[in-house]
Amino acid sequence: MPKIRFHKLAAIVVLIGFAAWMGTGEFSSVGSAADKSVATDKSVTTDKPADAAKPAQPDGAKPSTAQAEPKAAPRTVAVVTPPRKTFARAIRISGLTEADKRAVLATRVNGVIDKLPVKQGDHVKTGDLVLMLAAEEKISMVDNAKQLVVQRKAELDAAERLAKTGNLPKLQLDTARSNLTLAQSQLDTAQAELDRNEVKAPFDGVIDRIPVELGSSVMQGGEVATILKLDPVIARGEISERDLRYVKIGDEADVRLVNDQKVTGTVRYISRDASAQTRTFRVEVAIPNGDGSIPAGMTAEITLSAEPTNAVMLPRSVVTLGDKGDLGIRAVGKDDKVAFFPIDLVDDTPHGLVLGGIPEDARIIVAGQELVKEGDLVKPVEADQATINKLIGEATAGTQ
Repeated sequence: MPKIRFHKLAAIVVLIGFAAWMGTGEFSSVGSAADKSVATDKSVTTDKPADAAKPAQPDGAKPSTAQAEPKAAPRTVAVVTPPRKTFARAIRISGLTEADKRAVLATRVNGVIDKLPVKQGDHVKTGDLVLMLAAEEKISMVDNAKQLVVQRKAELDAAERLAKTGNLPKLQLDTARSNLTLAQSQLDTAQAELDRNEVKAPFDGVIDRIPVELGSSVMQGGEVATILKLDPVIARGEISERDLRYVKIGDEADVRLVNDQKVTGTVRYISRDASAQTRTFRVEVAIPNGDGSIPAGMTAEITLSAEPTNAVMLPRSVVTLGDKGDLGIRAVGKDDKVAFFPIDLVDDTPHGLVLGGIPEDARIIVAGQELVKEGDLVKPVEADQATINKLIGEATAGTQ
């Protein structure tokens, strides 16, 4: 029992002592206190550098503001101020050639083909006979009507002579005139019936297709031939609503066909109604084709030349995406901060891109543009002379 009481008493004494130590706030280890004492003594007896007198940072503690790492230096970018030139705006669209006029000829009555004086590929003039159906009875009716007109005309001449001498009543003279008018009307009717058996060319062109043969029977409205007018031939394409303002009727256009043939035409039509599916507008370019060498249905690239504009020529590599996803270039302003300028694509040439909408004093970043963003402070360095010469040479070549 005495041993147990002694142990309890000792535990109570230790607890009281620990509480008193906590109340003093002195948590330094014995070794730390000793170091402090030694440091105090050394400050009196030795010439120690001022840094040694600074309190040591506890393990894991962050350095103070005065001890923070230095701020990163501005990134270096290569810039160039390219020469400005006047470039003709070029709008390139894909299209097809087509005939100026196209007609599918058909019969107006039933019958058997009696005459077929043309064949595929023949050139015809307006009014040339393309096909005629057998119509012996109708021809006979026309001949009879012509004879009747001749007879009625002779009767009217005789009646007029008698009327002048007073030997014929005026009523009989009027009857003779009516008979001639009726005969002429019958001739016109017979001729119209015969004309329905004939198919004639409605305009100058070339016979492209004849799906019938001589002696075959055709029904009313049946297709018998297709005629095309290929002079001029038309290059048709669709232009975007953004480029529509740059094009007008009468503008010159260059057309490159799929066989590398290059021809020049004139814009003759611009639709004022956009396609509901593509929001594009139909454009037609008329191309002289007197020899008919350009057929309809060929793939073509149409280059429309709009009014010239002031622009610069740059390599494709300088074009980048802005924060909003639009195409543009990055340039350095007078404050050496990066700015973004959306581009207006004037032309796309083998030498490079012709871009409008760029300020005249803009120093365009040609190297490092992908490593910076708008508002960044940079260190601009003029691009090497070889790069500048290359840009100047491309711009000069593009205007020749």
